[in-house]
Amino acid sequence: MTNIPPPAEELRLLDWELRQLEARRTQLLRRRAWLLGVLRAAGPAVPPSHPAGPAAPAPAPPSTQNVLLTLGGVLLTIAAIAFTVVSWGHLGIAGRSAALGVVTLAALAAPALLLRRSLRSTAEAVAGLGLALTVLDSYALRYLALPETATLGYAAGTSMVLAMLWAGYGLLLGELRLPLPTAVATAQLPLILWAGAVDAGEHAMTAALLVTAAFDAALALWATVRSVRVVAAVGGGVFGLWGAAGAGLLSLRATDPTEAARAGVLLLFAALIVLVVAWRAKETRTAAGAAGAGGLLVVAACGGVLRTVLPPEWTVPACLVCGVALLAAVRTALPRPVRIGAAGASAVVQGFAVLWALPVTAVALIGPLGWGTRIWTGAPRDARAALLVEPPLSDPLLAPLVLATVAAVLLMVSGALSRGSASLGSLFGSGAAACPVIHYGAAALVWAAGVALPSALGLPYAAGLGAQMTVAAILLIVAARATSTASALTASALALVSSVSVAFLSLPTEAATLGTLGALTALFPAACAWTARRLPSTPGGAAGGTAPAPHGPGATALTACAALAYATALICAAGAAAGLRPEHIGAAVLAVPALAAFAAARLGPHPAALPVEIMAAAAGGLALTLTVAHAPTLALALALCGLIAAGTALRPDRRPVGYAAVALLLLASWVRLASWEVVTPEAYTLPATVPALLIGLLRRRRDPEVSSWVAYGPGLALTLLPSLAATWGDPHWQRPLLLGVAALTLTLTGARHRLRAPLVLGGTVLALDALHELAPYLVQVAGALPRWLPPALAGLLLLTVGATYEQRLRDARRLRNALGRMH
Repeated sequence: MTNIPPPAEELRLLDWELRQLEARRTQLLRRRAWLLGVLRAAGPAVPPSHPAGPAAPAPAPPSTQNVLLTLGGVLLTIAAIAFTVVSWGHLGIAGRSAALGVVTLAALAAPALLLRRSLRSTAEAVAGLGLALTVLDSYALRYLALPETATLGYAAGTSMVLAMLWAGYGLLLGELRLPLPTAVATAQLPLILWAGAVDAGEHAMTAALLVTAAFDAALALWATVRSVRVVAAVGGGVFGLWGAAGAGLLSLRATDPTEAARAGVLLLFAALIVLVVAWRAKETRTAAGAAGAGGLLVVAACGGVLRTVLPPEWTVPACLVCGVALLAAVRTALPRPVRIGAAGASAVVQGFAVLWALPVTAVALIGPLGWGTRIWTGAPRDARAALLVEPPLSDPLLAPLVLATVAAVLLMVSGALSRGSASLGSLFGSGAAACPVIHYGAAALVWAAGVALPSALGLPYAAGLGAQMTVAAILLIVAARATSTASALTASALALVSSVSVAFLSLPTEAATLGTLGALTALFPAACAWTARRLPSTPGGAAGGTAPAPHGPGATALTACAALAYATALICAAGAAAGLRPEHIGAAVLAVPALAAFAAARLGPHPAALPVEIMAAAAGGLALTLTVAHAPTLALALALCGLIAAGTALRPDRRPVGYAAVALLLLASWVRLASWEVVTPEAYTLPATVPALLIGLLRRRRDPEVSSWVAYGPGLALTLLPSLAATWGDPHWQRPLLLGVAALTLTLTGARHRLRAPLVLGGTVLALDALHELAPYLVQVAGALPRWLPPALAGLLLLTVGATYEQRLRDARRLRNALGRMH
């Protein structure tokens, strides 16, 4: 933490620093003047004063000269090739040999003379020509003296000889930069060409690739010339990857332990190469990456042999054991990058093993969802048959075994880090940041193993259901007793996922469904209450003097919402088991939003109150959906929902819910009128509308700032909307006329007194009433018009609106502002 001093103190410090700098500058200037005087007295030649710094780099050779020399060398090489290939037959044997020999020797000897005259670029170009001529010499030699020699064999020998000659030439003329990297590039070919020439098998070819990679690795590590190291590194990477991939393919194709062992030896050889690179490399990233690759190659070699000995499904667990064994390198005295690479390789192997095992857990979680279409059709024979899906492994018990093994390794690593292990601390620092992540990963893997275990063991259906319920209960206990927000949220989320799977798993029988939903309905509220009350021992998991803070709202909100969901499901299941009609079940479901509203009121400003209220609204929506087929019960449900919303609106922070309460109560009254088949709703709505308008008028007199929607909206809507609905089904003219007159009066009144509610409601009802009256005539006119006219009119309207879009937008904004200024 940085402490900022007061302005006066900071100004004093700045002035002191400036005085120190000025004094130092004065001292240096005096010393400089004295030195200049000494130099002038010593002689007339005084070197010009200039700032000290690194010497300027030597000027590079002119780019034009380099281009010309390169083009000259290329042209000479092309001419030599043309002479060798085309004009060769016009000379005798002696002439041919003499011509090529003289030109080659001259091209190889000339750079020595040119270097003495400091013509380095010219020497490089001539040396390149000489190297190209040696290739032509080898071609001419085979064409004349060894025509029967196999092509690949001759190419292998020639490439080896040329690489040696060029290397010696480059060492002899050390100032030339071209011969040595060219010799290294040529040295990549002899072994590979030789393996192809003798028709060596795949193992020999792979060994040749790896030996070449080892040669390149040695050059890249110990060569002193940078260009040689670069070429060797590129060649080693290419041939090393090629050889390692070939060895891995041979290991996968092996059908018996002998073949697998031969491929394993090649993989171990590749691992030895990269481990030597990791040991000798200077860059930490390079060393760690090479060590990680070596560890993976060792695991691949061992796993390939074990694959041919063990059953096929045991291959991944065997590789996992090998990967875990790599962690032993962490406790050795190896260099830190090597230990990091070994730990990374072990982590990669364990990660792949987890990915191999997770599909079994996924099937155990998702498989029971199919019972949603087979409710209460009978219990399956065992927990594996209850999944309705075949497990992805022939022996699914291996999946929880693998997951538990990786979880145990993570727990051991986390424990070692928390205890301050020296070997792990040197890799991960203090380990404080890694411990929570490792801990949560281990917990998730233990949960995944527990979910997959019942079906993997093939337990009886009841035992499997109980085991899954136990997993969910344990997770809820962990969430309730957690001392950090992240732990509680993680455990709650896993418990919710498990509970959803268990709920679907219980659907085969009525008793299992009721028992499971009842248990979940009891567990989640208890966990929610306990989690909301518990305080962590230290805030954020760190000791300090601040007061402890409660768990974050995530875990509490999650368990609370799950409790409401399972309570709703339990009521529906109990009602179905009792043979109740859907509308009666829907009326019973309304107990859930009522209890949720009470709980949200008790929570007060707690952040979990809003999710609880959202779940209450969802439960209320489900209740209304179940009662929609029976109008009287629907009216009752709407009224009860309105009362619940009105009770929620009594809270100061939930006043807007009052609008929903009014709307629900109005809907309840309309549905009740419709269920009674009332043809004159005004007889029931007007007696309530008049007092409502009078109450609104009195409130407006007390508080003129009250919105007209609050004062007059409920009373006007209570009569206008049912009358409008009745008008659309009324064949007579009296009601539409009276409703239109009333709506027009309200519209004019709202415009006159600048009241938004009468204006909007009256105008809307008036427009719909007029549309109802004009609809028959509009239909007749539409039938008499040509078929092409409506699309044409629609297109013209769109063009007009598009052309005047900006004006229409301004008009809409003015209308919105005018409405916004009304009460």
